[in-house]
Amino acid sequence: MVLNVKPITKVLCAVMVLVGTAMIIPGAVSVYYKEWVVVKSFAICFIPMIVIGLLAIRLTPKEDNAVLRMRDGFFIVAVAWIVMSVLGALPFMISGSIPNFCDAFFETASGFSTTGSTVISAPELLPKGILFWRSFTHWLGGMGVLVLTIALLPMLGIGGQKIMRAETTGPTMDKISFTTNETAKKLYVIYGGMTLLEIILLYFTGMGLFDACCNTFGTVGTGGLATHGASIGYYGKVSVEMIIAVFMMLAGINFSLYYHLITGNVKSFFKDKELRVYLAIVATATVFIAAMLYCKSVYGSIGEALRYAYFQVCSILTTTGYGTADFDMWPIPCKIIILLLMFVGGCAGSTGGGMKVIRIILLCKLLKRGVDKKLHPRAAAPLKFDGKPVGVDTMSGVASFAALYLATILAGSILVSLSGCDIVTSLTSVIACVSNIGPGFNLVGPSCTFAFFPGAIKILLGLLMIAGRLELFTIILLFTPQYWNKNR
Repeated sequence: MVLNVKPITKVLCAVMVLVGTAMIIPGAVSVYYKEWVVVKSFAICFIPMIVIGLLAIRLTPKEDNAVLRMRDGFFIVAVAWIVMSVLGALPFMISGSIPNFCDAFFETASGFSTTGSTVISAPELLPKGILFWRSFTHWLGGMGVLVLTIALLPMLGIGGQKIMRAETTGPTMDKISFTTNETAKKLYVIYGGMTLLEIILLYFTGMGLFDACCNTFGTVGTGGLATHGASIGYYGKVSVEMIIAVFMMLAGINFSLYYHLITGNVKSFFKDKELRVYLAIVATATVFIAAMLYCKSVYGSIGEALRYAYFQVCSILTTTGYGTADFDMWPIPCKIIILLLMFVGGCAGSTGGGMKVIRIILLCKLLKRGVDKKLHPRAAAPLKFDGKPVGVDTMSGVASFAALYLATILAGSILVSLSGCDIVTSLTSVIACVSNIGPGFNLVGPSCTFAFFPGAIKILLGLLMIAGRLELFTIILLFTPQYWNKNR
């Protein structure tokens, strides 16, 4: 066999149990708000998932020294993310909140992939339990459901390093501790602590606990599905906007750096080059956009321009997608900067999407070396990052990812344009999905939804969200003959 079926079955069943268990929480929210139809819908979903999943784990024979190979890890991650999106869509459909499968799959894929694109124009009309589940998928997908799952894999007798390497975003994975399982646990402690802190801060601004939880899930998971159609602009409070903007920025930072920070290694945190470039991008883009908004008289004061510019820069750069203003109505230079930020994304090892800052840095270094070699053909020009040489394999991987990223956007845009959309809508809808951002421009702008697309296009965009969340190669590899060659 090409794949190790038994350990793969156990992991996928564990994921199904985890998703089913997660549905108990929004089910409890529905009980609190006395939404009995929704309670029944969740019960119909999570009871079979948990029972069938546990039985399958129990009945699958345990293999001594069960080892997951890299190809197994890629298969698990790709298939599990699609399965999670299908299973997660069931409460939407059974409750009647989103009865159409294509719409429900799109919304769930958007949630788990932390994209934030939506087909719902007025989410405040949804039942509270469904609305909570919609936001909670962000929190689960933010750090990766599978990263949480591998923390439980020792109980199944399976190691999880291959899964974590296939699922973690960015060209490198900084292991915090000796074992991958311990790494996953520590990451989730940091992730959970950040979540709790933001909920408390938002609650003290006067925001209700329900909205505080939902908006926090979308922030730390860099998701962006809001509880109101006007997104964060609904609240109209500077305090709310600044708390969410700061936490979006924090969520876009490599989470392993937080471990170094809380363990007293402050120097390592601030010496990280990717972090410094990331913060420089935030500052530069904010100042430029604010200056343009003020000069073009979009806002009456520089303070107001900075307020909206900073929030939107943090939202787009971290691929969260929350909004306080319709940036599609801003001056063209501002929209160009926002479009460029869509390609960049957060740092490697963060919950953000996009190409990642570290890849942009390395691509710029590669471009500079190309120019230097033209001027000085015989000069040695080794590539370095943070004072360390960058290997040929790493640079090859970065260049390959960039080429695949652009090719995916191009191919996706052509397919979406077949639905009759204009070029800006087609292009930015695909960028928004592949980079896990949420809104685009024109018909998919901040004040619009993706509801007008045909069902087939919604399925395509949902799959692009998942592919983008898994950094493309995880999905693409499954379609290569070499992957299924049992002799390799």
